[in-house]
Amino acid sequence: MWGGRFATQPADAMQAINASIDVDQRLWREDIEGSKAHAAMLAARGIITQEDNEAIQAGLDQIAAEIAGGAFKFSTELEDIHLNIEARLTERIGEAGKRLHTGRSRNDQVATDFKLWTMRASREAGDGLRALQKALVKQAEAHADWIMPGFTHLQTAQPITLGHHLLAYVSMFERDRVRIIGGALEAAWECPLGSAALAGTPYPIDREMTAQALGFHAPAGNSLDAVGSRDFALAALANLSIAATHLSRLAEEIVLWTSPQFAFASLSDAWSTGSSIMPQKRNPDAAELIRAKAARIGADFAALNGIVQKLPLAYAKDLQDDKALTFNAFDSFALSITAMIGMIETMRFKREAMRAAAARGYSTATDLADWLVRELKVPFREAHEITGKIVRRAEDAGVSELGLLPIEDFQAVDARITAAARGLLTVEKSVESRDSYGGTAPQRVREQVERWKEMFE
Repeated sequence: MWGGRFATQPADAMQAINASIDVDQRLWREDIEGSKAHAAMLAARGIITQEDNEAIQAGLDQIAAEIAGGAFKFSTELEDIHLNIEARLTERIGEAGKRLHTGRSRNDQVATDFKLWTMRASREAGDGLRALQKALVKQAEAHADWIMPGFTHLQTAQPITLGHHLLAYVSMFERDRVRIIGGALEAAWECPLGSAALAGTPYPIDREMTAQALGFHAPAGNSLDAVGSRDFALAALANLSIAATHLSRLAEEIVLWTSPQFAFASLSDAWSTGSSIMPQKRNPDAAELIRAKAARIGADFAALNGIVQKLPLAYAKDLQDDKALTFNAFDSFALSITAMIGMIETMRFKREAMRAAAARGYSTATDLADWLVRELKVPFREAHEITGKIVRRAEDAGVSELGLLPIEDFQAVDARITAAARGLLTVEKSVESRDSYGGTAPQRVREQVERWKEMFE
């Protein structure tokens, strides 16, 4: 493409490091879409003839069919998807194909293609999160009143319901979904096409026309910024990284819950693996790999940020690596979502094991402190101290649950405590009492489920 300036071919290693077709051939749909819009605009402005435009449109459609059908031959000598398609177009339609690149550069072309791809991939990621939310809500509805331990510091804190726990992730993923869709809207705001290499073009192009045709809000207002910026990709990867972190947290809980030590749940055969030496093993490899994918997505963001942060304006070849990182992150995220949905949909929970675990560790201690405040008007800090002394007596006596401690031990600490107060110290009564908005009480969980189901409609 620059044979007029150079007398010899590039070195083999230079060709290898410079070519990106193995990666950016995934942009073929976006490249053809952008080229069709560009050609239509050139014809509308009289820059090329209508006949040339018609030939270009037909030729690009034929190339799209070739690529979709697997018949297109990609060439590393032509470096990237843009030159591969343009060369094939010229081969098909002749001189008209050479006129397609009028008024644009590969710099604005790749920025446009990459934005279009990121917009689509972000919407698909958002759809994946919505599907995961629906799977979680379905399980939450089925287990709205199943009691389990709630943890802080991974220590037993208070009894909660499984439905409430699952819905916490639905809330997290909704924020993730909004961020990711917002990233798609950010990418769709300004269209780089027509910025050319960095300074614009002397041709009387209509950038409003191409921006509108490609689904952008407006043409980019500064040509240097348009071709040299990748903040739309950085934002997309940052948003994916946060969502992947939430997937990783849920995956970690699946690993814990399905261990024999917790025994809260079991995975189906479809989402488990075995051991080559230990016949009894059922390994949660899908959940573990989601944790690893989350780390890789975060690393992809960090790598792209490291590439961009040292670049002066406008375009530099460093930006060629932006697509491999972004493609990898979205691929990893999509696979993680699919695996997580599969696990959640087929996971089976163990009610008695969760209920027994919730009762251990004096998880109803706060209920006693709340009773002292509510019924005896004891200041909370004093109630906290009284309850702590009773917990210590239970530990010393080897009693596993406060509700099993004799009333005499309660009254030895504070004579005002009644048998009625002791009777409240069950995990069932504890979760039923937490009925503030957004709380863990089964009736509140069912309300949350209905709100989510209405949102999904």
